[in-house]
Amino acid sequence: MTQAPHKPEETAVSAALFAEIQQFYGGHMRAMDEGRVEDWTGDFMPDAVFATNARPEPQRGRAEIARNAEAAARQLQEKGILRRHCVTTLELQQASGLTALAKTYALITKTVVGGRSELEFVCTCEDVLVRHEGRWFIRHRQVVRDDLPKG
Repeated sequence: MTQAPHKPEETAVSAALFAEIQQFYGGHMRAMDEGRVEDWTGDFMPDAVFATNARPEPQRGRAEIARNAEAAARQLQEKGILRRHCVTTLELQQASGLTALAKTYALITKTVVGGRSELEFVCTCEDVLVRHEGRWFIRHRQVVRDDLPKG
């Protein structure tokens, strides 16, 4: 089987933009992992969509995303579970000066306080990012957990 060679120029973005998006994800994931749900959901546009094969329907709008994230954070805290989102292998495409597509893998670990850390699940993520008022926001997020049917 012959495979076409990868063409780096197809996905080339500036080093500055790549670093800016990496910094965005660092703050975004750390906010969730530290239980700062309001900061985490503040990274979504008010009309954002969050779709995942772990839910039958997409979450629509920042308010719905926030309600679900707050409930999840509360459940983890009640169970004494620390969860960490390790985002890796960022592939970034700039659609325009104000829009970008970010594809990543997320390795989610789970630690019961006093216990061992374990890999809970692995996901592929695709975010449509929009630059608004000088910063990046998520317009659309698609998460596919590897352990679940693609749906």
